[in-house]
Amino acid sequence: MSLRIGALGLLAQQPGSGYDLLKRFETSMANVWPATQSQLYGELNKLADAGLIEVTDVGPRGRKEYRVTDAGRAELLRWVMNPQDDPPCRNTGLLRVFLLGEIPIEEARAYIGAVAEHAESEQRRLEELRATVRWAEDDAAFYGRAALEYGLRIQAMEAEWARWLIKAIDERIEK
Repeated sequence: MSLRIGALGLLAQQPGSGYDLLKRFETSMANVWPATQSQLYGELNKLADAGLIEVTDVGPRGRKEYRVTDAGRAELLRWVMNPQDDPPCRNTGLLRVFLLGEIPIEEARAYIGAVAEHAESEQRRLEELRATVRWAEDDAAFYGRAALEYGLRIQAMEAEWARWLIKAIDERIEK
């Protein structure tokens, strides 16, 4: 996914200003695709230049309201329906696991311990987010909740896996 598609998708769900989009982004997509305010605003300019969104109103202090154009909706739908176009998945964390044998075993164990703690911390953060969001009945909230549940389950699995690996490392140390 790119920030371009994320911004386009949020505006397809609900038109709004850059500020509105940033606030919605922070409580939704930023959990899977982090971006800064300047990156998001820059992407709005690119989307407008490409004709995928348009300004529908200019308010006080130059505040612009955006909406998706027909071309933007077509681009969004094309992207959603073509996952085969995605680049191959890369996981830097698993690459590190493959190479843990190159460092002392105690440091490998400490690294995996940090992985477990981070996963547990992220799981708690997502649980807090789930508890604080007012889940509406619309499609955006339904699928947003589905993405959040995926994140919770991934974090739980990663923590469980890391705890398993720590136990396996401890068994190697004891030998």
